[in-house]
Amino acid sequence: MPAIRRALRSSSVDATRADRDPLFNQSVEKAFAVLAAYSGERRALNLAEISAAARMTTSSAQRCVHTLVRLGYLRRDEQLRRWVLTARTLDLGYPYLAGHRVIEQATMHLVDLNQSCGESVSLSERDGTDMVFVARFPSHKRFIIHMPVGRRLPMYCTAAGRAYLSALPDDEVREILRQSPLRAFTPHTLTDPSRILDIVNEARELGYAWASQECYRGDLTIGAPILGAHGQPVAAVNVSGPTSRWTLEELRQRLAPLLIETARAASGTVGASRRG
Repeated sequence: MPAIRRALRSSSVDATRADRDPLFNQSVEKAFAVLAAYSGERRALNLAEISAAARMTTSSAQRCVHTLVRLGYLRRDEQLRRWVLTARTLDLGYPYLAGHRVIEQATMHLVDLNQSCGESVSLSERDGTDMVFVARFPSHKRFIIHMPVGRRLPMYCTAAGRAYLSALPDDEVREILRQSPLRAFTPHTLTDPSRILDIVNEARELGYAWASQECYRGDLTIGAPILGAHGQPVAAVNVSGPTSRWTLEELRQRLAPLLIETARAASGTVGASRRG
């Protein structure tokens, strides 16, 4: 939903351009704006909250909500006296995941990595300046951070994002950092572009990137890029371990070789599939 939300904000800025597009359907835009008003933190909304989040009038929001209720994507929670999403909204993303060739080709390698290291293994791909989790294999041990499929995190402060950046040309990396809102999620988040670039450059030499508690306290991650047939990054795989079981040095020393091996194997499978 955040990607839709950003796209909708962008489209509101470019409203004049949209008005000149004879095929642009503002009713569709408004319906997606209502759905995009919801997030993990905003799971139940009243009409005023939907109207404000979707940046539309109350009457427009009311018509959209009514239509989405009739279609089965929203329902009224009488106890909360607010509207909530229904399970039918998953239908919007399921066809994408079900037909995702990289997920299909990389899964066996990710499962092997998950079994070997016992920690959480994730596959993510780029969307704008973010990485979006498209597959996840949870830790075999207790791990308190919930990271569902569909969660997006910035490229600049994640191991997966930095790994993906390491497979891009310097000018593209700098442009992505320029477009990114470099904010601190924790006291450990790096927001200095030069320091981020240092890690990206190091990742090019080592074959993997790292991040230490930069999005979530207690979360250590290492990530490596998955490359397509022509050497371009198509996704990234990362391993996460909690500070209760690992130091960053231990995670890098013990699991980086397994991570790199997995990324290379997945790249070979994905590359061969795309050539075919």
